[in-house]
Amino acid sequence: MSSLRGKVAIVTGSTRGIGYAIAYHLVQAGVHVVCNGTSAEGVEHAVEEISKSVASRSREQAELQPVGRVIGVVGRVEQMETGRRLVETALQHFGRVDILINNAGVVADKMSHRLTEADWDHVLAVHAKGTYASTQPFLVALKAAQQPGVIINMTSLAGLQGTVGQLNYAAAKGAVLAMTYTLAEEWEQAGIRVHAIAPAALTDMTRPHVERALAEAAKQGNEALADYWKIGTPDDVAKLVVYLLKHPQESGTVWAVNGDRIGVWSKPVYSPVAFTDL
Repeated sequence: MSSLRGKVAIVTGSTRGIGYAIAYHLVQAGVHVVCNGTSAEGVEHAVEEISKSVASRSREQAELQPVGRVIGVVGRVEQMETGRRLVETALQHFGRVDILINNAGVVADKMSHRLTEADWDHVLAVHAKGTYASTQPFLVALKAAQQPGVIINMTSLAGLQGTVGQLNYAAAKGAVLAMTYTLAEEWEQAGIRVHAIAPAALTDMTRPHVERALAEAAKQGNEALADYWKIGTPDDVAKLVVYLLKHPQESGTVWAVNGDRIGVWSKPVYSPVAFTDL
């Protein structure tokens, strides 16, 4: 098990939900965190709340488990400048950067025939380009410092299996999945591990889907509610992130977490098919 104390992490989309929980748990584990969001008010509030939670610890707790510090950067992840500022801020304030959590995301759910070009462009930009825009300067910084690091990308069941009404989101998360596999192949020899997590957690973004599933199950009887929709919390996802950082796993693995249910997704497997009538 490796210690996280003194490491530096960037967590995109970390003013609420899963991103906030990850930032909070990392700071509690001794990691210095660069928090990010699109709203100055949201970033300020997240930094203030995490800092207050650190300050409220007793002296004994602080001595047993020193915690990290947190600062904020406002910016949209789909803009290359935001990625550069996130890395520069980490280097300027903490002298290094070790961890990148690509968490920022949005949805614009509609059936395929109702999707607009704007719906498509925005969702793909935030997830796919946003992951690239933060990853590229992060890798440049690690290469310049000749140091190892970890990237964790947030993907989704939609990107793995497809989800009705989420063509743009599924495409975006599928792109993130492919980026995870590619980055793992490219950077393994440099000691940079890359993982993806497909989380299930109750957040502002997932709440409408969960509520629809609960309502449908109520019509059919509670036994009709699939286990997937007995959904966990952002803290459950954050705990898995901390675990993966403390306990190195094979690069390129894709994890699933829903409450205390944790698993690993396999890559697609080729199976030959013999056609006799071609």
